[in-house]
Amino acid sequence: MGHHPPVTDWATDFDHTDDVWAADPYPIWEQLREQCPVAHSNRYGGVWLPTRFDDVAAIAYDTEHFTSRSVIVSEVQPPPFMEPEGIAPPISSDPPFHHDARRMLLPIFSPQNIDKLEPSTRAYCEELVEAMRSSGRDVVDAAEEYAQHIPVRVIANMLGLPESDADKFRGFVHQVLEQVSLPFEERVQGMIPLFNYLREHIEDHVENPRDDLISFLLAQEMNGQPMDPFQVGRTIALLLIAGIDTTWSAIGASIWHLARVPADRERLVAEPALLPTAMEELLRAYAPVTMARIVRQDVTIGGCPMKAGDWVLLPFPAANRDPAAFDRADEVILDRENNRHAAFGLGIHRCAGSHLARMELRVALEVWLDAFPSFSLADPDAVRWSGGQVRGPRVLPVRIG
Repeated sequence: MGHHPPVTDWATDFDHTDDVWAADPYPIWEQLREQCPVAHSNRYGGVWLPTRFDDVAAIAYDTEHFTSRSVIVSEVQPPPFMEPEGIAPPISSDPPFHHDARRMLLPIFSPQNIDKLEPSTRAYCEELVEAMRSSGRDVVDAAEEYAQHIPVRVIANMLGLPESDADKFRGFVHQVLEQVSLPFEERVQGMIPLFNYLREHIEDHVENPRDDLISFLLAQEMNGQPMDPFQVGRTIALLLIAGIDTTWSAIGASIWHLARVPADRERLVAEPALLPTAMEELLRAYAPVTMARIVRQDVTIGGCPMKAGDWVLLPFPAANRDPAAFDRADEVILDRENNRHAAFGLGIHRCAGSHLARMELRVALEVWLDAFPSFSLADPDAVRWSGGQVRGPRVLPVRIG
């Protein structure tokens, strides 16, 4: 997926879009944690990579020295005048703007509202597994035929966007999150279809309000002023992209783990009450999301002098594998009790949609395990993972027969 030369030295020239990283980043992070806990690369104009939990947390909580005006490392860095709103509020927003932009979304993602979405989510998961089960095939793609469909349907319905545009949504995800190493002009051109699409639907919602998330946001106020449709568009882009890729990656990675570790699969089938605890462990072990910050003021982290304007990656998956933070950090322990993982981020930008993501993951696994109590990887070498800042299986052939 990368458009850069292959990496030859992870400590001084890393690239999170490299094919080796996409296939298996865990040995890279382990090596760096021991050799150079805060790595640096000149790619993307200069980017840092902390790999210890404490360093990642220190940056995530520090809104004085680090800005969130863009959380995706690419060849294009938005200028400082975009603060405090950033590209995609509230995840790209800094205080004090961030507080009101995030607070506006919290009621939508409250546990009570998410509970109302569970029946339809479960029904859709059951439709998907029934289609696979009745196909007569003994090998299915658990990523393309299952995991990737679930959050697309849920988010489309919440936003009031057509479910039939699922392929467009997947294309937007690929462009925004995986094509980060493209030259500036190509990256900008790739973004135009997303914002044209959202603009058309926002204009339609202005003319024809309905009971969905786009109309809800258009009806809100900030600082006593009606919401700017441009801000609504950027927020919808965030919810569409982040709400899809992160969750389908978590679902797919969980199924991948259970397909390759029969003992864990058999235990969950035998002890379904263990699933909520096991789910947190799967989130810890295979956390899909790496966020980014831009250094606002010179600061030293982990003994490394970071300069204003540098990119910093926050690999929450690497933090979750830090042996200084978690006992037996590289093992998946389904009944792990002490599990304060960072899969949903840390600090003021901790995922506002975590209740939704947990519900989708739990229901997806419950329905899958009920339908296919025995399954395995059909071809481990055929599994393909996405690179970049959201990592999950994109091709996942599983034997269900």
